Amino acid sequence: MSAPTPELTDAQAELIADFRQHLAAERNLSAHTVRAYCGDLANLFGHLERVGEGDLADIDLIALRRWLAWQQAGGAERATLQRRAAAVRTFFAWARRTSRIATDPAAGLRSPRTDRRLPPTLEADQVTAALEQLEEAAAAAEDDDRRAIACRDLAIVEVLYAGGIRVSELCGLDLADLDAGRGVVRVFGKGGKERTVPLGIPAWRALDAWSRLRGRLARDAGDAVFVGDRGARIDPRVVRRLVHRVLGSVPGAADLGPHGLRHAMATHLLEGGADLRSVQEMLGHASLATTQLYTHVTNDRLRAAFQQAHPRA
Repeated sequence: MSAPTPELTDAQAELIADFRQHLAAERNLSAHTVRAYCGDLANLFGHLERVGEGDLADIDLIALRRWLAWQQAGGAERATLQRRAAAVRTFFAWARRTSRIATDPAAGLRSPRTDRRLPPTLEADQVTAALEQLEEAAAAAEDDDRRAIACRDLAIVEVLYAGGIRVSELCGLDLADLDAGRGVVRVFGKGGKERTVPLGIPAWRALDAWSRLRGRLARDAGDAVFVGDRGARIDPRVVRRLVHRVLGSVPGAADLGPHGLRHAMATHLLEGGADLRSVQEMLGHASLATTQLYTHVTNDRLRAAFQQAHPRA
């Protein structure tokens, strides 16, 4: 199933370019989603060229189902299949609306449900251990440059865990988004949706320490809150490596990235008695059903504790 994708025709390349502009300018989707959707569309066109069905006007629902079945047979995950189905549904709806095709062959396209299991989460004491390691590194730094990096790393992990924000949201934070007086930060989530997220005292303390040393790194970062070692706005890949490294050093902790801290934050809030709607707002979930997944985690943990400790379990 790994046959090379034929080169796109000029017409197909132009279609994808127009679709890309629609996704970015009109749908206001993230760069990551735009890139994924356009890649999925190129994959579809390549597959149809291989089987001799590459003409846009001749594509029908059966051809699209065969494409998804070919993907599934090749080992594609259900989440990937769902995204690819969403990509072609979005594309053909746009193509029909803009009169590029007469009928929408993807209107009835369905895809497998995604596996709704959440990845392993972290215990509160594991997060604490990770943060204490970062605090010790900042205190032990031998010069201001190393201390700046250590304080930045501590602030990053504190904010990711305290606010439950996505790594893209953290990297996009500007200085004007911080409101220490109210104890909140403004973040821009998926689709550019704005929300306000509270942070606790430890996170603000870490941000304050980092802000005093930020100038030692910032050169081409503009108003970015977090700055990379080279002086520009920090890259999400740098943040992911940091979180994997820090959590990987905690005994018993799962090997998780920034999203693991987001999961942990939501799980710990619900375990502490927070209501589902508040957690939904803080996470920026469009649907309450997404947030409800975390109740399964807390229920599983409660059940495990009951079975382990109760004499009549």
